[in-house]
Amino acid sequence: MSAEGFLEGRRLQMARGVLLQCIMGGYPPARFYGSDDGDLALVADPQQIHRLPWSHPPRALAICDADELSGESSPLSTRGQLKAVIARYAALGLAPVVATELEFFVFAPNPDPSQPFLPPMGLDGRREDGQSAFSISSNNGLRPFFTEVYECMAALALPRDTFMHEMGVSQFEINLLHGDALLLADQTFLFKHLLKEVALKHGLTVVCMAKPLARTPGSSMHIHQSVVELGSGRNVFSDDAGEPTATFRHFIGGQQAGMADFTALFAPNVNSYHRLCHPFASPNNACWSHDNRSAGLRIPASAPVARRVENRLPGADANPYLAIAASLAAGLHGIENRLEPGAAIQGEFEVPENLSLPCTLHAALERLKRSHLAKELFGSEFIEGYVASKTLELTSFFDEITPWERRVLAAQA
Repeated sequence: MSAEGFLEGRRLQMARGVLLQCIMGGYPPARFYGSDDGDLALVADPQQIHRLPWSHPPRALAICDADELSGESSPLSTRGQLKAVIARYAALGLAPVVATELEFFVFAPNPDPSQPFLPPMGLDGRREDGQSAFSISSNNGLRPFFTEVYECMAALALPRDTFMHEMGVSQFEINLLHGDALLLADQTFLFKHLLKEVALKHGLTVVCMAKPLARTPGSSMHIHQSVVELGSGRNVFSDDAGEPTATFRHFIGGQQAGMADFTALFAPNVNSYHRLCHPFASPNNACWSHDNRSAGLRIPASAPVARRVENRLPGADANPYLAIAASLAAGLHGIENRLEPGAAIQGEFEVPENLSLPCTLHAALERLKRSHLAKELFGSEFIEGYVASKTLELTSFFDEITPWERRVLAAQA
């Protein structure tokens, strides 16, 4: 939209079905978005209008809510779904507090998708070989890129906690500072957009796939969650003596109750399950544990005031609005229904059958499709539309034959 049109308050409308557009660009049948495929209004959030510091000539980006023309939030909007979950907490005098940890890879350009990704050429003329995890000198060749990333984050008011080189080849992680759940979802979205745009300026490719390289750790988007009282800001997961509360247990119980049903919301793509199949500290289970990275729900070591639950299932490819909404909705379901979690698991353990999660996109979509809990918390229209869109993507994947199949199966009798 032109700056003049935006400043005049001109309403921007968009076809309702665009909210169910699949990643290849197609759409499920119109019955999933109202049959008529009428318009929505995109309403800019006044707190989320940003001049894009990397853009020349100048451009701005406005994060919008997708509202029905009658004024209410569209049930197909993932940002709207998150706002609805936050409102349900507020009705109980509570507010969720969230932080995200986003991992990503920085690669050389990859014009041929049939070829594997490669790390960029370093200043020493070599490509990183995977020996730089947690090294302070590992990103020397990428310093101009990261310098601009930091500058753009500051210009967009994106506060960062820590940056580090992760375990994968040319893999990095950022921890965003904890805060309001909607704000953190917006910041995570903006940061991913920033990364890709700045990388292109530097002749690089940033990839937020869950598993872009074989035999290498994948990329996650861990979600740290606590709940505070509105007004006082007291963490309701800890009592006055610093001990865990019943609310804390119920929140974990709700997370456990929802993780299998919501797996397709946390792991939305075929590639997501490559990350979960070979865990590398990316557990595909609904177990909970104190400071054990093999559990899907980890309670990090912290002071009582910072007691929180880390959901380790979501990948870097997850929609931050939807993943945060699903995780918080599951926790609230546990609080409202006083659900008790199973026993905490420590050390090496076998995952109980009732705490295992779907291990393919097909299985996850089938579980979501049958979930009464998902439809209760997010509405039938959203869940059915989401499943329909993701089924199109899965069908498109199965329409292609992979190099592995040609290499291994062609010679079979």
